[in-house]
Amino acid sequence: MSRVIFHIDVNSAFLSWTAVQRLKEGIEPDLRTIPSAIAGDDQSRHGVILAKSTPAKKFGVQTGEPIAMALKKCPQLLCFPPDFPLYARSSESMFQILSEYSDRLERFSIDEGFLDYTGMEALFGPPQECAQKIKDRIFRELGFTVNIGISSNKLLAKMAGELEKPDKLLTLFPQEVPQKLWPLPVEELFMVGRKTAPRLHKMGIYTIEDLAKYPPALLVREFKSFGMTLHAYANGLDDTPVASAEESRETKSIGNSTTLPYDVTDRETAHKILLALAETVGMRLRCSSLCAQEIAVTIKTSDFRVYSHQKQLLNAVDCTNAVYETALEVFDAAWKKEPIRLLGIRAGKLCQEGCVQLSLMEEDWSRQKQADAAMDQLKLKYGKKAVQRSTFAGNEEKAFEGGKIKIHHKIL
Repeated sequence: MSRVIFHIDVNSAFLSWTAVQRLKEGIEPDLRTIPSAIAGDDQSRHGVILAKSTPAKKFGVQTGEPIAMALKKCPQLLCFPPDFPLYARSSESMFQILSEYSDRLERFSIDEGFLDYTGMEALFGPPQECAQKIKDRIFRELGFTVNIGISSNKLLAKMAGELEKPDKLLTLFPQEVPQKLWPLPVEELFMVGRKTAPRLHKMGIYTIEDLAKYPPALLVREFKSFGMTLHAYANGLDDTPVASAEESRETKSIGNSTTLPYDVTDRETAHKILLALAETVGMRLRCSSLCAQEIAVTIKTSDFRVYSHQKQLLNAVDCTNAVYETALEVFDAAWKKEPIRLLGIRAGKLCQEGCVQLSLMEEDWSRQKQADAAMDQLKLKYGKKAVQRSTFAGNEEKAFEGGKIKIHHKIL
């Protein structure tokens, strides 16, 4: 039986989710209809555009560019800070709907995923008919639009969804590859990044068709085994399976880092920043019902040197204080007193919460876990500012809980 794969991708996810929430609160206008963007703090050194509206795109505003540059292109651009707890809830709501149509559902990122529809026609109808129902249902129940690409493998389903945006239902089956895929610039092919594209151009490869017809041996000579992957993708070939719902939810690590608005040179300030990061990491562990057996700290210095150290734990933890105290131990042992530009905490070697065995060699965090659970509930219900530690009262370090969110999933 030929496979049928859906790729579902939220249109301008962060901006759409913020826009929907504002409309629910009675705040007009709809951000998706005006020049607007989700952006970091323009007072910090990581103030960049994270998502943009279609009207903003018409002014040339691009994801990843500094806010100052975007405002030069579009002075009337309205920028709003990201709300990651909201985005996590919105993503969960969408995947809950998708899970009703197949148990083979793989989360590719917070705003996109793959659904294996093979053999489900008897229950939900022809693929395109069902995909349209899913699109309509997501918009009706959740208020935002998605693109759905349909094909016989994950690669072509993803590429289909990229052909035209927003709010589209598109197909890209193998027989459509020469017409729809090959004419595209080679940099639009999945896995061809900013570093790979110039190398391909030097080889005379400018379109996906050029890559598809290029001698594989020469690609291997230039890119090693990655050359065969590029050649296969250009020809629409991909046999990777869609993971089950349980497998796709498996998180490799949970972390948080922040680029600082000024160079930190004293231990006390660094410790406060680590506490803010530990709160975010701890909460995400608990929300995912996961515990960590390894805590790592990453330090980037003012001259852009990066190093990290980690510690293995006898007992897996999800308690904020446990994450924080381990991070302090690692940081104090690793820091070489250089000015710090970035700090990060990563929780690794994850396991399910129910699999954790208590150890007499480790501190009892049971009371702290109860406090963490209460704080989590308040933050999820009333927002992240509903409750905070007295350490952060009147201090700007509380703003460092955002930064770069890294929840790693498997790739194609």
